[in-house]
Amino acid sequence: MVGRKLPKRQRLIGLWLLLSGISIFGGATFAAWLDHLFEPQGLARLVLWLGCFSGGGTIFLVGLLLERMLFTPLRHLQVQLARLVANPDAREDYPPEGWLRGLGPDLMRVREAWRADRQRLATAHAEGARSAARIRQELETLLQVLDTPLLLCDHHRRLLLLNHAAETLFDGHPGLGLGKRLDALLPASSLQDALSQLPDDGSPRELLVPSDERWLRVVLRRVPNSNGETLLTLSDTTAAWTSEMGARAKLADTLPPLRGHGANLSSAAEALGSARHAGRLDDNLRDRLEAVIDEESRALSQGIEQLGKLIEDMQQQGERLVPLWSNDLWQSLNERLRDDPVEVQPIGMPAWFKGDAPALLVLLESLLERLQQHSGSPAFEGEMLLGNRRVYLDLIWRGAPLSQRELAAWSASRLETLPLNPRVGDLLRQHASDAWSLADEDGIHARLRLPLPAVERVGAPRAQPPPRPEFHDFGIADLPPPDAELAARPLRALQVVAFDTETTGLELRRGDTVISIGACRIVNARLLASEVFDVRVDPGKPIPPASTAIHGLTDADVAGAPPLPVILPRFRDYIGDAVILAHNAAFDLLALQPAGASVTFDMPVLDTLLISRALDDSLDGHDLDTLAERYDLSFPPGTRHTALGDARVTAELWLALLPRLEARGIETLEQALALQASALTKEDAFAS
Repeated sequence: MVGRKLPKRQRLIGLWLLLSGISIFGGATFAAWLDHLFEPQGLARLVLWLGCFSGGGTIFLVGLLLERMLFTPLRHLQVQLARLVANPDAREDYPPEGWLRGLGPDLMRVREAWRADRQRLATAHAEGARSAARIRQELETLLQVLDTPLLLCDHHRRLLLLNHAAETLFDGHPGLGLGKRLDALLPASSLQDALSQLPDDGSPRELLVPSDERWLRVVLRRVPNSNGETLLTLSDTTAAWTSEMGARAKLADTLPPLRGHGANLSSAAEALGSARHAGRLDDNLRDRLEAVIDEESRALSQGIEQLGKLIEDMQQQGERLVPLWSNDLWQSLNERLRDDPVEVQPIGMPAWFKGDAPALLVLLESLLERLQQHSGSPAFEGEMLLGNRRVYLDLIWRGAPLSQRELAAWSASRLETLPLNPRVGDLLRQHASDAWSLADEDGIHARLRLPLPAVERVGAPRAQPPPRPEFHDFGIADLPPPDAELAARPLRALQVVAFDTETTGLELRRGDTVISIGACRIVNARLLASEVFDVRVDPGKPIPPASTAIHGLTDADVAGAPPLPVILPRFRDYIGDAVILAHNAAFDLLALQPAGASVTFDMPVLDTLLISRALDDSLDGHDLDTLAERYDLSFPPGTRHTALGDARVTAELWLALLPRLEARGIETLEQALALQASALTKEDAFAS
């Protein structure tokens, strides 16, 4: 049987029962004929019937013995070997038994030697890579805390590295991800031209690139002595660019008319004085000159008013004024004052506003020092009040309000811990603000109020996500170029998106539809834990209780979710140029492509169910639960029959199958597709 697969268990059992049945039936028929022909009596008749049944009984007993002592141990041995190939450290559930029991010590010796070799290799690798691991850890820590968005791409413009700041800048963008093309993230042609013309000495090139409704300043540098890798640093210059092209441009347009009005006023006043001095000022000339002076004065007044508004707009559009959450400001202020007896207790509802945080902290520290001297108390309350176009920052204390003279003295004081030692009044003007003090209605408390620019934003800031486990993979640069023939690409070099769907039922051609899509990405044979796609879908119909009992999703869980036509383009963008992977892919693809769907999924499809059947046709059970048990994979609690949970285990199953495919010489996508096509039958069609 070299080079051939063992017969399936069902075929063996069927053949065994068929032969036993034919033998027993034939023996019974033959015994009945002999009994009728010779009419034996007593012991002779018993021997006759036993002899005729002996053939069928022998076949039945021999088959039963072979099944128990040979075929079952062989199947168990096959499962154990498959598990060892996928994961040499997997547990040993099937020690050799039956007639193969003698192989136990030899198999154990091979396994232990294998593990010992791997342990020695791992130890040598760990010792040699300790310094590299330390450098990598420092790099990852730096990437996580660095505020400047960074991207590194190879000469094929695939992303090799990104940091948390870049992830924040492109939050929710489907083009961001390791191994994805830079063109999908920043499709501007000017950027592509600049990349192709970068010098190799690391000299920077700068350009402005549009991204959605923003303008990004991109600095590009070719990494010296590399294989064409390029480092991109990015910053959002929308506010500065808007200020430059908006308020500052208007300011430049406003100044010439102001100069003209000033010159006309000066000329009219000079003419009026000269005429009066020469005694040639008649009523007509005086009226004309006074009309000119009045007209130019009005125009100059309007121009100055417009100039003031432009300056106010420029202050509010300043690059240093950024959205701030009041709770964060109070916390930072108290941390700054922790060595002083002064403390501010926030009260009321928190709010968003625009401000220069470092400057505001210094300003408030200076103010609290004066307020402590004024009130004699170190305890203050801080409150944010929403106005029309302002947010009012109030500091409250027990006592009398500050006098106008005290406020003026404070406004004129300098803040020596800030660059250029600005006055308090300068910072207030930067925020288009002022300060005044008033008494509360209770007659006990007083407050000082600072109006600050408001922000059209509600709700608390989102919680900081945990650090991503993957921010870089320099091995992507060694993968085949994106335009290489996909069919000939090695399996380990594929970008793979493993996905799964949950539906209202199994009758997709009779109206059942998708309620959840989950997916994860495999790049360079690594499962990226954080680059996932996990969405709920509004099915437009009630979810049957029988389906809820399986996946746990109810009508309330999908209420308000986008419908499938809205989700499909987003999912297609997430896939990008990748191959897709599923378990029983025919069902999930049918779910994603209902009649009239505007999005097609025409990329190659890998199916772990078919690949498992092709590899182990002699083994029973190729559903996801059985294969997870076979390859020692586990579902985290509560994730089975969830789209993302099943997709992740499917991805892990694919990585476990890779060594077995390579052991059989199946190394390219074309070969894997041919293998799975050989197992395409109606059997197991709905296993999942």
